[in-house]
Amino acid sequence: MIHLCCWYVLTCLLLGGTTEALAVTADASVQTIQTGERLTYDISWLNILAGTAVMEVLPDGTAGDRSRAKLITTAQSRPAISKFFPVDNRVESEFDLRTQLPQHMVFHRREGKNREDIEYTFHHAEGTVTAVRQGTTETVAIPAGTQDLISCLYYVRHQLPMTPGASLMLNVYHDKKNRQVEVRVENIETLEGTWGRLETAQVVVIMPFKGLFINKGNIRVWFTTDERRIPVRMKAKVIIGAITADLVNGFPPGKGPP
Repeated sequence: MIHLCCWYVLTCLLLGGTTEALAVTADASVQTIQTGERLTYDISWLNILAGTAVMEVLPDGTAGDRSRAKLITTAQSRPAISKFFPVDNRVESEFDLRTQLPQHMVFHRREGKNREDIEYTFHHAEGTVTAVRQGTTETVAIPAGTQDLISCLYYVRHQLPMTPGASLMLNVYHDKKNRQVEVRVENIETLEGTWGRLETAQVVVIMPFKGLFINKGNIRVWFTTDERRIPVRMKAKVIIGAITADLVNGFPPGKGPP
């Protein structure tokens, strides 16, 4: 249970569904996807440090081509947890910065004795995605604007106005399904942590279905309200307690430990 929930919180804006057009427009001043960004999180459950996750943005494409980026998220269990259930997951998503759409995603899943590689190639013009999993290839129809389980977080950072009441619907393709979620800003609050004191927008991810980990409630994410919109905390309730991911490195300028 712990290992799945840790990964779940990290990929946070997660496994959404069918979908609709966005009802919001991105602010041109927002600069949420910056090559070189690297955010590190401690993942805890019942005050136990269970794992570490890293989200980073690397250049992708030919020299001088800044229209694409590679979004990489990794999650590893801590040594104490690895004795019982080792986790070493890695997701790579090739993202078009102009269209704000994923082009290709590879998920290297290593959880306990399970080893699996999943690959998605998106054909947005045709409205399909080609999925390769366990030696089987299939093509599935997807709605316009479909995201993958990593690109959706960056997409929300860029698109969602950090003002109370703002919301959007988005479609995320994952695990052979189109999934729908609503993302909504609940309120603005000052949050304290290793990053110091920051003004944040508390965003709730509303899921109209049971999550893979029998999630007992919606996921909440706290984004900074500056132009970077960094997720400093992510939290999801589970059967017992809650899983929390707190930013420990990659702070906004002038914030965090000296």
